[in-house]
Amino acid sequence: MPIRARRWNDPEEEGDGFRLLITRYRPRGISKGEETWDEWWPRLGPSRELHAAVYGKSGLPIGWEVYKKRYLAEMKEQKETIGELAKRVAGGEAITLLCSSACEREARCHRSLLKELIQRQMTKS
Repeated sequence: MPIRARRWNDPEEEGDGFRLLITRYRPRGISKGEETWDEWWPRLGPSRELHAAVYGKSGLPIGWEVYKKRYLAEMKEQKETIGELAKRVAGGEAITLLCSSACEREARCHRSLLKELIQRQMTKS
């Protein structure tokens, strides 16, 4: 089954399956009734410190390669959670990883990195 990676405000599509919001911060101004996701797991989003570093809130903004390295290091703490997602997908469940509405380039987003981690975990099982 597929693992999709989209933004939380992208319309739901057939085959999305379990829509999982993976941002550290919950989208502002969205009521529970307007949520487009099934669950929110903020621990799969970049840490507050990493998020701030990307936007230059504590110095110059960091680049993609530094961000990628730091995010992957943070996700070592989430090995069990990533393994849970890998088992769900391997068992036939479709999962859609959702990120910020402002995150337009999937290739430069932690959702693409997390998708790869889940897929790698599936090949180990």
